[in-house]
This record gives sequence, structure tokens and C-alpha cells, in this order.
Amino acid sequence: MFGRLDRLLEIQAPLDWIHVGRETWGTVISEARERRLFSLKKETSNQRWRDQIQLMFRDIRQPDWWQGDDQYHPPSEKGYVSRLQASLEQGEFVITVEIAPPAGANATKVQEIALRFQGLIHAGNVTQNPMATTRMSSLACCLLLNQSGIEPVLQLTARDYNRLALQSEVLGAAALGIQNVLCLTGDAPTIGRGPAGGLPFDLDSTQMLWILRRLRDEERFLDGRKVNGPPQIFLGAAGSPNDPNPQHEALRLEKKVNAGAQFIQTQLVYDVSLLERWLDALKQRDLLSKVHILVGVGPLRSPKVARFLKERIPDIVVPDLIVGQLEMSTNPEETGVELTLELIRKIKALPGIGGIHIMSLGWEAILPRLVNEVRKVTAFPPGS
Repeated sequence: MFGRLDRLLEIQAPLDWIHVGRETWGTVISEARERRLFSLKKETSNQRWRDQIQLMFRDIRQPDWWQGDDQYHPPSEKGYVSRLQASLEQGEFVITVEIAPPAGANATKVQEIALRFQGLIHAGNVTQNPMATTRMSSLACCLLLNQSGIEPVLQLTARDYNRLALQSEVLGAAALGIQNVLCLTGDAPTIGRGPAGGLPFDLDSTQMLWILRRLRDEERFLDGRKVNGPPQIFLGAAGSPNDPNPQHEALRLEKKVNAGAQFIQTQLVYDVSLLERWLDALKQRDLLSKVHILVGVGPLRSPKVARFLKERIPDIVVPDLIVGQLEMSTNPEETGVELTLELIRKIKALPGIGGIHIMSLGWEAILPRLVNEVRKVTAFPPGS
């Protein structure tokens, strides 16, 4: 990092769209003239002049309305804002499930899903337009789940929200009793059914976390106004244990934690050795004490599904041994459940793990049974 790790971890401001398309060197030269940097070079040492140049560029990168840095910002001590947060803070092994919203306005479908998981899970994540394909909004589904007794996790993607919509959506969610918020970049619009949107993203997931943490803890909007009733929210982000460079991924995760992430839900994990390597990288950066880790797992219904994930989906590693076991099985579905349960046992035994996040991979019908089995193998607290 050439001794400039602070620069790598610095949370950059989103674009000021007024200046997009303009020559940026004009701003630099104007700022240098205002600070008398051209004459200062003749009057002072080269080192002091270089320091002043660095300070100028820092101020340009971090305007007054943003002021990003490379420091950890722990949440304000205001108690637990959700059952999910309370369960994680109290050391329970947490189970969350991914829930895909319906491709229509039928509320009963969401309510039927809620009934399947009644009393079985700590929270249900509602995806936001998965695979860049239009579905019922995550916010609407979260409200329906809440009304049906399932605590929701609202997923917000940088693809679908600019900075205005992000803040207003979270204020509305908090007012409706939705406290868990997961910030994601989102699938690119080009992978959807089309026609693909071509506008650049207004924010990335780290910037979303930075904005929402300040909305909550500093009680101010991005434009500087005071918030009249800040949202009480539990903030989350995504992690990638399968990254071939775990040290690089640990830095990316540190940036999210510094910005405000309190829990992490990971990409699908099938190779526990990669998860261990990733956790060690997080430990080296002192992150395990600052964030709760929920490991992504998903039941493999057939060898075809396993091969598809292995060969076609970036950032997912399916060991050949697992593919081979499914191919040799006379009952691949049952084998897939057994492999998933064995994987969860191994995950639970690792230090620094707060729970699991189960994704259906198109096999929604198996999830209630799988969750019940998980509760048995993980000594789920009675009455939870």
C-alpha cells in the first residue's frame, strides 16, 4: 500500500453531479491559487509544500457536506433496536432466511411465506429486485412480514436508490417499524430481462452505510439539515469469504464496518477452509469484535445446480467433492440437505460466527424443513 493505507480506507464522497462532465483541474488550480500554494513553494521547504498540497487534495476529495475518513465509527449506545440485533448481541446462533418478493401485487403470497417460517427464524431478508428484475418492493414485503410476525431485513441496493430516495426510504421504513437494513450494491441492470438501464450508480454500498449511520447517529441529512426524529436502524452489509485475496476483502470489509456496518451477511459458502482463511484475515484487522458475521448457506438440490454455481457464478466456490457426492447419490435432494447440515455444523464451530443466512437457490419448499433441522443441530434456544 506504499504506506498509504489510510488513503485506501478513506470513504470517498459520492459525485457532486453539478461538476460531472467538467474539467476537474480547473478546481484544483483555483484552490491552489486561493491557498497561495504557487508562491508558498518559494517561501517554504519542499516537505511543507508537499504537505500543503496533500491537505488541499484531501479537502477537495472530502467536501464539507461529506467529510469521509478512514476511522471506525461505533454506533451510539441506545440499546437494541431490533430482535435480530438483540439476539446477535446476546450471543445466540442466529438464523435468517432470504425471501424473494412476488412478481406481482398479491400480498397473500408474502403472508403465506411468513406462515411457513412462523417461530422458526430470527429474521427474513427481502431481496430488492433480484437479478435486476422488477418485483414487489422490499419495503412493502417487509411491512407484510412484520404484520405477520416475521421480523424483516430491508435490502436496499445502490442500483435502485439515489441519495434522496435512500434517505427517505429508510425514514419511511423506520416509521413502519422496520429496523434492520442491509446495504448492497445490487446486480448490474444489464443482467436483467431488459431493456437494461444505463445510468451510473449514484452511490456504492459503503457510501450508503456512511449516509445512513450519520442519519441515525449524527441526526443529519446529507444536505446538512437536522433530522426531526432519526431512524433507529441496525445496519448490515455483504461480505465475500471466497475472495482469492482474503486480505484485500478484509480491507473492503473494514471500510464498510468503519462506515457503519454492524452485521455482515456473506456470499454462499461451501468450502469451510476458505471461510477460515477469511475469518483469520478479519481477525488480523480486529474486525471480529466490531461486527456480527452471518454466513451464507444454500441447499444444493442436484448436481446440475452445484455445477451451475461452480462454473457460472462469480465468487462462489463449490468443491469437487461436493459435486461428486451429489452425482453419485441415488437421492440428490436428501444428500443436498445432509451436506448443508454438515456444513452448518462446521460453520457453527468456528470462532467469530454469529449465525447463518439461508438462501433458497430456487428450492423454497425445502427451507422450513431445513430450518427445523438446523435448529436441532445448533441447539436453538427453546421458545425462540
